[in-house]
Amino acid sequence: CEIDGEVVPYQDIDKAYDDGEQTVVLTKDDLSSLPSERSREIEVVEFVPSDQVDLLTLDKAYYLEPDSSSPKAYVLLRKTLEQTDRTAIVRFSLRQKTRLAALRVRGDVLVLQTLLWADEVREAAFPALDESVRISAKELEMSASLVDSFSKDFDPEEFTDEYQQELRTLIDAKLEQGDALDTDATFGKAEDDDGGEVIDLMEALRASVERSRAARAGGPTTSKETSKTDADGSTGNDEVADTKSAAKKKGSKAS
Repeated sequence: CEIDGEVVPYQDIDKAYDDGEQTVVLTKDDLSSLPSERSREIEVVEFVPSDQVDLLTLDKAYYLEPDSSSPKAYVLLRKTLEQTDRTAIVRFSLRQKTRLAALRVRGDVLVLQTLLWADEVREAAFPALDESVRISAKELEMSASLVDSFSKDFDPEEFTDEYQQELRTLIDAKLEQGDALDTDATFGKAEDDDGGEVIDLMEALRASVERSRAARAGGPTTSKETSKTDADGSTGNDEVADTKSAAKKKGSKAS
């Protein structure tokens, strides 16, 4: 606590919104009452040409894993997106927030990549670029020659995060010297994370398409809740896609 220096248990920490003059405390019950938080559906908004998705808007990526017993629907969707060169724009709820995402193909795998909202992307406004600049043919030729001398195929495995490596070395050294704190005793125990739920992707997409068709036809729409994982790990559905973070093969980075 900033006032008395006491350690506040994790379970007693709430979120708040400060508008500069007043502060509104938002409890977990408040957040869970929001419609977007209660919904576990993936809504297909539209299918757009893949080249229209600005790379600047791409955020976190998640691999979608098909059910090993029945991957046909998964492969069908993947091939359809490949042949039509389209990306599905979907909307769903994740960690108490409504997310916009692009469902696209990467190799043989479907990837769900969250997108930044339009108001989260800053427009570039540089007055200097409004001025007329004269570039000679010689200057352009020299610049192109420089680029050509450094041209090669991109291989991300050739690059390493030196800062993270040095930070990991520093942390390991402190641990060996006993220069560390007991996490639970110092900061309190954090709530257990159940690992998230398994989303029946194909059923969610199918339900979304049916709602869109019914809405266009002027008929009633139906909503079907996606399935949760049972206690034994099964979902009770034939066509299931798990969302897995598209993280590196190695462990999480130290921060």
